Amino acid sequence: MSDFNAEVIEEFRANEGRVGGPFAGAPIVLVHHRGRRSGKENIAPMMYLPHETDDDVIYVFASKGGAPQHPDWYHNLVASGQATVERGTDTYAVNVRELTGTERDQRYDQQARLYPGFAEYAEKTAGIRTIPVLELTRA
Repeated sequence: MSDFNAEVIEEFRANEGRVGGPFAGAPIVLVHHRGRRSGKENIAPMMYLPHETDDDVIYVFASKGGAPQHPDWYHNLVASGQATVERGTDTYAVNVRELTGTERDQRYDQQARLYPGFAEYAEKTAGIRTIPVLELTRA
């Protein structure tokens, strides 16, 4: 785990799910996932988009800051189909589903309108990869 991620995780847990710095005011979740090859548990802090009406559903975006490859956590979540999240002070199991087509595009566009950095990530990856959107639903 990077020092940056470790600091975000520590701050998240010390402040009931709130963090400062580049994530100040943004909804953050800690996603626990198991390495598909290593079997080791990892924790990835990430921004999420809450569902409009169902508090048990959130969306996460495998942007990796606009890097040309998907983040490792994306591959792990898709391979497993399950994970655990820390959201605020609540910890619970989730089922993972990758969105495709119009459904994916609508959710990504919604996130990009709220947080313009996501529009920049999409520009960086244009022609290289489509940034995946995963739906995490409380199990």
